[in-house]
Amino acid sequence: MNNITIWNEYLTLELPKVAALLIPYGITLDKNQPHTMGERFLMQALTTIGGRKLILLGVDTKSGKKVVIKASNDSTGKLELEHERTCRTLLHSMKFSYETFHSPEELYFIKASGYTIFVSEYIEQTSSFLNRPLTEQFSFALRALKAQERTRATTAGHLTQTKSVFGTRNSADYVRMFEAFMSAVTSKKIDAAIIATLGRALETLNKNTTRIDQYSNFLTHTDFVPHNFRIKDDILYLLDFSSLRFGNKHESWARFLNFMTLYNPELESLLLAYVEHNRAPEERDSLHLMRLFRLGEIITYYANTLEKSSNNLLALNNERIHFWNEVLQAELQNQRVALGVVEQYKTRRDYLRSEDEKARQIGLH
Repeated sequence: MNNITIWNEYLTLELPKVAALLIPYGITLDKNQPHTMGERFLMQALTTIGGRKLILLGVDTKSGKKVVIKASNDSTGKLELEHERTCRTLLHSMKFSYETFHSPEELYFIKASGYTIFVSEYIEQTSSFLNRPLTEQFSFALRALKAQERTRATTAGHLTQTKSVFGTRNSADYVRMFEAFMSAVTSKKIDAAIIATLGRALETLNKNTTRIDQYSNFLTHTDFVPHNFRIKDDILYLLDFSSLRFGNKHESWARFLNFMTLYNPELESLLLAYVEHNRAPEERDSLHLMRLFRLGEIITYYANTLEKSSNNLLALNNERIHFWNEVLQAELQNQRVALGVVEQYKTRRDYLRSEDEKARQIGLH
C-alpha cells in the first residue's frame, strides 16, 4: 500500500470523526478541503515539532463566518497544537517584546475523544501576498522581519522564559542540525556532488560560529513564508506560531529569501539590497550563513521524501533536490542562481505536479 493510499484512508476515517466533534460548537466542515490534497501527505518538519494533523476549512453556522480548524489525534500532532497555543499566548504577553504580533482570534480549543482541535477565525484577504504590487510585498515583508528582530532575549530571565517555551538555537545547534542533514542525505541514493556541496556548506558554518552567535537570541520564524501569514486591513497575521524560535535573527530572513528565489526573485533582490545598504557587513555575512543552513534543510527534506514517492512525484522530488543544490552552489559563492535555471525548473515542476497539487497551490501564497 503506497503512502497516498494510506493518507486517503486516514482522511476517510478521520474527517467524519472531526466533523462529529465539531457539531456541538456549531461548526461544519467545507466539502472541499484543499489543505488535504496533493502533496500534503508528504509534509513533515525537520527541525520543529511536527506530527500528523489536519488543517481544515469550515463555517461557524451561528455567525456564517469561515473558520480554520487544526485537528489531531496523533500524540505528536496534539503536542504541536498545544505548543503552538502556548507560544501564541506567551508571545502576546512577553514584556521584553517591543512589537505586537497579530494572530487570528481563537474561537475554540477542544479536547475530546482523544482529539485536540483548535478553531480560529479565517482571515479574509483581498489579495494573496504574491499578487500584491512589489512595493507592498517589500513593505510588508520588511516590517514583519524587523518586528521579529526587535524581540530579543537579553537577560538570564528572558532566556529561561524563551528556552522553556520556544526553544533556543546557537551556533552549536545549527552545526549539529546540519550534520544531521548530511547524515540523512548521505544515507539516500543522492549524487555524490550534492553531498560534496553540503559538505562545503557545513565547513563554512563551522568556520563562522562566532558570526552566527553574534546575532543569536532573537525571535525568528523557521517557516516565515506567505502561506503562513495573511494580510487584512494593513495588518499581517501570523498563522503558524509553532515555528517560532529564539535563534539567529537571520534565520527567518533566510527562509523567506530562499522561498523568493523561486517565487519572486525581484523581491529577493530588493531585500538583499536593503541589507547590503542599510546593515553592517557582519549582518550580511550572518544572513549568508543562515541561507546555507536553510538550503541544506530543504535539500534534506526532499531527500527524505524519495522513499515515499513514485512515478511523477519521485521524478519531481529529484528535480527539486538538484534545483536547490544549484541554489546552494550559487549561495556558497554569494551569488544568485541564474534566472534561466529557475524558469527551467519551474517548467519541469509544473509538468510533473499532479492536478490535486496544482489545485492545492491555488491561493496558497
